[in-house]
Amino acid sequence: MSVSSIKLSDLTKSYGKQEAVHSLNLEVKKGELFGFLGPNGAGKTTTIKMMTGLLEPTNGSVEIGGVNIWRKPIKAKKMIAYVPDQPNLYPKLTGWDYLQFIASVFRIPKDGFQAKAKELLDIFGLTDRADELIESYSHGMKQKIAICGALIHNPDVLFLDEPTVGLDPKSARTLKNLLRKLCDNGMTLFVSTHILEIAEQMCDRVGIILDGNIIALGTMDELRKDEGKTEQSLEDIFLELTGGEDEQALISEMSKADQGDKT
Repeated sequence: MSVSSIKLSDLTKSYGKQEAVHSLNLEVKKGELFGFLGPNGAGKTTTIKMMTGLLEPTNGSVEIGGVNIWRKPIKAKKMIAYVPDQPNLYPKLTGWDYLQFIASVFRIPKDGFQAKAKELLDIFGLTDRADELIESYSHGMKQKIAICGALIHNPDVLFLDEPTVGLDPKSARTLKNLLRKLCDNGMTLFVSTHILEIAEQMCDRVGIILDGNIIALGTMDELRKDEGKTEQSLEDIFLELTGGEDEQALISEMSKADQGDKT
């Protein structure tokens, strides 16, 4: 029986009497591209921070490749990489120096690092800017160098929080194609995004979290079957489950009212 790449068991996070995440149970298999969706404040980032060892759970456990990330943090963290929605980079390093620094943390041999770094910089169109300081980079370029840094040690599991924020359409497509290729080669991806169209196109399975609970989980076909509507988009399902359709209806009514005032 194969070990899951990610396993959450009764994962809970409380702040005082308030539970931000309620006893989550979830398994993500090796090579799976898993989409983690939810409205603002639903518990997505809190969950990811617990999964990556940045935030200690109040209760429950996180296993990466069968290793408990809180009992054996160094062993577990060697297998993962995490790119937050606002990457914390070193502005006074060049792009190349930053990748070299990350490689040194993971003790990657020089020859292996150089070949991998050149490949990643080329994929994201950063080769000509690699010797410039990161502080001169645009937000999109910072996002791309952060993703390069996450991939430099070829992690078993990659966590991405809003990875396409700040990317132009061409870069976003490059990233989508790369993520799919990485999964096909055995890497496990856990991706949080607000862009539901991307999640629908890319992900093998999707989990929707609301108020700290996973309220839907499955492939697109399974989610449609559960909702009893075979033609629904992920956006339709998401809005229906999270109550967002009420807000959309209100916006639509307000728009109609505005048009009426203008006529």
